[in-house]
Amino acid sequence: MESPSDRSVHQPENATGIPGRGAQVAALVLFLAASALVAWLGAFATVNNVNGWYVDANKAPWSPPNWLFGPVWTILYTAMAVAAWLVWRRGSPESRSALVIYGIQLFLNLVWTPVFFSLYPLIGTAALWLAFAVILALILAVTVTVVRFGPLSRLAGILLLPYITWIVFASSLNLWAALNN
Repeated sequence: MESPSDRSVHQPENATGIPGRGAQVAALVLFLAASALVAWLGAFATVNNVNGWYVDANKAPWSPPNWLFGPVWTILYTAMAVAAWLVWRRGSPESRSALVIYGIQLFLNLVWTPVFFSLYPLIGTAALWLAFAVILALILAVTVTVVRFGPLSRLAGILLLPYITWIVFASSLNLWAALNN
């Protein structure tokens, strides 16, 4: 028979079913690292092209200055990671399926940047239209993520609202670029 101390070693959850502090910290770090990885990989596509073809591109009149994108995305990626962590903490079957959708939207987020920035020099305007299709799929995936996260953690759903707002805004910039370049 296991003693309570043996059980705590083998089971990371406490009596309430919430993962222990160490597991929670590790999971939060992993969610933050996943977001940072997506940001870092996206930066490779951006850094070589934002000062290249994009400088002379016909941009929407409402385009923010380039320096604003880094801070905004840092905040959004952090909020996304915290939202995913909050849902993970629930540990329910619904959490698992909601996190799968989260993973899909994170992948689409990763794909958009190289499609928009890196493919344009290779295939021209077709890349911008392909990027627009990706960002529309991203909007759908994030919307589903918000709908799935909300019932599991109201705060998690709320944390994703600025993200979906930003990508809808970014889709308008993408559409302008596709129509005018």
